[in-house]
Amino acid sequence: MTDQISLSDSHHNAEEQIEGLPSGFGDGWTGTITYWIAFTFSLFQIWVASYGTLPSQIVRAMHVGFLLLLGFALIANLLTRSRAGKVFYWILALLGFGTGLYNWVFYKDIIMRSNFLTATDLTMGALLIALVFWLARRLMGWPLVIIAGAFLAYCAFGQHLPGIFGHRGYDAEMLIEHFGFGTEGIYGSPIYVSSAYIFIFVVFAAFLERAGMLDLFNDVALGLVGHWRGGAAQVCTLSSALMGTVSGSGVANVVASGQFTIPLMKKSGFRASFAGGIEATSSMGGQIMPPIMGAVAFIMAETLGIPYGDVVRAAIIPAIMYFATCFWSVYLESGKLGLLGLPKDQLPSPWQAIKKQWGLLIPLGALVYLLFADYTPIFAGSMGLALVVVLILGTAIAASIGPFAFRVAFWVSVGLASAAFLKYGVNLLFIVIGVLLVACFVVKGGRHALVIVRDSLALGARNALPVAAACAIVGIVIGTMTLTGIASTFIGVVLKIGENNLFLSLVLVMITCLVLGMGIPTIPNYIITSSLAGPALEQLGVPLLVSHMFVFYFGIMADLTPPVALACFAAAPMARVSGLRISIDATKLAIAGFVMPFIAVYSPALMLQDAAPGSFFAENVGYWAEVAFVTLKAALAVGLWGIAVVGWLIGRATWFERALALAGGITLVLPSLATDLAGIAMAVALVLIHWLRQRGGASRGPVGAA
Repeated sequence: MTDQISLSDSHHNAEEQIEGLPSGFGDGWTGTITYWIAFTFSLFQIWVASYGTLPSQIVRAMHVGFLLLLGFALIANLLTRSRAGKVFYWILALLGFGTGLYNWVFYKDIIMRSNFLTATDLTMGALLIALVFWLARRLMGWPLVIIAGAFLAYCAFGQHLPGIFGHRGYDAEMLIEHFGFGTEGIYGSPIYVSSAYIFIFVVFAAFLERAGMLDLFNDVALGLVGHWRGGAAQVCTLSSALMGTVSGSGVANVVASGQFTIPLMKKSGFRASFAGGIEATSSMGGQIMPPIMGAVAFIMAETLGIPYGDVVRAAIIPAIMYFATCFWSVYLESGKLGLLGLPKDQLPSPWQAIKKQWGLLIPLGALVYLLFADYTPIFAGSMGLALVVVLILGTAIAASIGPFAFRVAFWVSVGLASAAFLKYGVNLLFIVIGVLLVACFVVKGGRHALVIVRDSLALGARNALPVAAACAIVGIVIGTMTLTGIASTFIGVVLKIGENNLFLSLVLVMITCLVLGMGIPTIPNYIITSSLAGPALEQLGVPLLVSHMFVFYFGIMADLTPPVALACFAAAPMARVSGLRISIDATKLAIAGFVMPFIAVYSPALMLQDAAPGSFFAENVGYWAEVAFVTLKAALAVGLWGIAVVGWLIGRATWFERALALAGGITLVLPSLATDLAGIAMAVALVLIHWLRQRGGASRGPVGAA
């Protein structure tokens, strides 16, 4: 196992790009200080996750304090040119960190004087709110800041609005206490999830990337599907699905893998917009790909009060269907253009890649086991992270051990000691890491492993900034809903529509998600819309987890939907075509992401929930028969839509055949056994008509790139 992990720098950059910020930590002594701030931030979060001795309020406050300190320090180092500007932003950084320390030092005093805060308390609270808005604007742009600002303005001045939108009014002191100190404002559940779960998984992803996981995924993808029809695009789809199990970040996946896959797809003969669309679509699917999924999954589990494993189980079938649709669309498009796969003798062996680096799968496998065994995500993530560190350090030490038998004995002893944490607790695992750290100072090549561990901790904290900033400012939105009750107004509107037509209510919620998602990332989009629409859909009879998944999926689809389509615009420079053209292709490719949520509402068995009342197969055959039938009809539906969109099956499809495919797909979504049978009949008729026409001598050759 000595050579199973390459300790050389991966050619994939483990640093996630942050809007408006260049890479790195800055030059000179201020850059060094910022680097160690990020390193300390990670150590603090790992300590909290492992031992949890601090009250939750202090952890949240310090998480935001470190966020402000690191965020403003990076702005000072990377964006400001004048000395005065650097000094100014460093002052903001220290003030932001001071708000966290203030909550820690005066924690008990603040609780005791609740509703009677002092002038100093109110000043620190107001400073916190202002700094969170400022940092969010610099890291994420104006849209989310404007939305949060509108909600805050509604709290302050909403009493002057007429009718159902008016409220009783709140003074400045109440607003500062609610948003700056309580657990329903900036320190609300989103920042709790960021501090407890998301941060650890972002650092975990940074470690895996530096250890070479993305290289392993690319080699496996190339070896498994590179020789298929349209091999370059198939590789893109599979590698993005695998990367999604690590990073859970759509735009980051586009940037990381698109530099390799998009030029390869274009060279293979795909249109530039189609190549960019495949990359954007498959990368965004990483957020719904178990086991890690995106940060939203952790927030969903915390919001619903259910085990994280339940969220993962609900996402399994739709995620498989989503990527199967991408594979199918690529297959059809490749046939239409007459494209073949990559030469098999020029592709790496997936089994050799796994054999060489199988050790990297151990932490990921342990993480999956712990999550599905219903351990908490914070425990699973911390232990997965610790096992990656053990693997990196152990590899460096094993390389210095000569005889093979001794290396085997070394790994067996390290493995047994590490696995014993399930029985003896996390202290044993940290003792193992401590011993390995000391050994790496001594053995040849060990220092490089220490550098990888150190850099991964710093990069993980930097990569977590956008998520943490989004969670902090979206707390303003959540706090507004709890304070004013505006959510109940929206719920009333949705309920009134849904009394007569559930489908119209679902369309209204979908449009809300897509419109919000045009300006803000998936996390705040989900938090806002689930707070508004989740309870409404539940009252309309939609299972709670399905209603939240419905919102989650359309929050993701917003990054593919014109005119904003952030993931598509991220792919545009690499595809060298406009983001709008890419988004049009991506929307067609992501049809499963638009359809699956609707199917799941009417047939919850698709997400492994209880079958809907009156379900034929559930009542007459059994639950798993219902799951199988719903899955098959969903697969058939998206397959038909693929034919309708691409216009190809085994040859060019006529307009009648494409219309029949579209009608069959729509019919299969409708919640009725009669419509399901009609859809299946249309599918059979389509295949027969198309096959007979092709057999009769119609052209089966490629139709060109048009």
